[in-house]
Amino acid sequence: MLVIEKIRAGYGRLQVLHDVELRVSQGEFVCVIGPNGTGKSTLLRAICNTLPITSGAIRFEGQPIQGLGPVAVVGRGIAMVPEGRRVFGPLTVRENLLMGAYTRQRKGQKAEILQDLERSYATFPILRSRENQMAGLLSGGEQQMLAIARAMMSRPKLLLLDEPSMGLAPLIVKDIFNVLQQLRSQTTILLVEQNARIALHSADRGYVLERGRVVAEGRRKELLEDKAIMQTYLGASSIVG
Repeated sequence: MLVIEKIRAGYGRLQVLHDVELRVSQGEFVCVIGPNGTGKSTLLRAICNTLPITSGAIRFEGQPIQGLGPVAVVGRGIAMVPEGRRVFGPLTVRENLLMGAYTRQRKGQKAEILQDLERSYATFPILRSRENQMAGLLSGGEQQMLAIARAMMSRPKLLLLDEPSMGLAPLIVKDIFNVLQQLRSQTTILLVEQNARIALHSADRGYVLERGRVVAEGRRKELLEDKAIMQTYLGASSIVG
């Protein structure tokens, strides 16, 4: 579904990603782990084309997507839950969710959008009770739920998540990852996450990114049994899976 071939990307003269290669098949849950500042968020921005790559190729469902605008990328079926949630604070929960379906509203899919709105409330019941509340007044965990539900309103084929555990209490993080497991029946998932333990316990496969390079990859079991990876990346994890 998603094929990334030797991409390089960065900010001005600072090159962050160095010949990164990654694949995600339809129906998979894939994670990218690594310390802060190693290029995980940059990788997702490159996929969404909010940060142009300087070399290499990104293909989605067999078609190149580098060079497309972010709206066109969403139209192809890719949605992202950004780091820090970035909900629209002055808008209500309902208005935030409808913003997630913006490209579909332009296609006149009103009935389907309302159905998906109800599905969002079924997945996250707390959002129904907060439907008319300003998003900026929600707790951090509630905002993360809203950000995920908003992304799902575009009916993505591929859902990207950037550090969904950041700043949340351990019990809330477990709730969020339980929901991600439920969403697997609806979409393919690519997650970048500093909390290596919970990411690897949730995913089918994983990649380890270090200083902008993929230094290891494998099935979940392989990575969890790799003593070097466990010692380097799991020692700092706060969630016991």
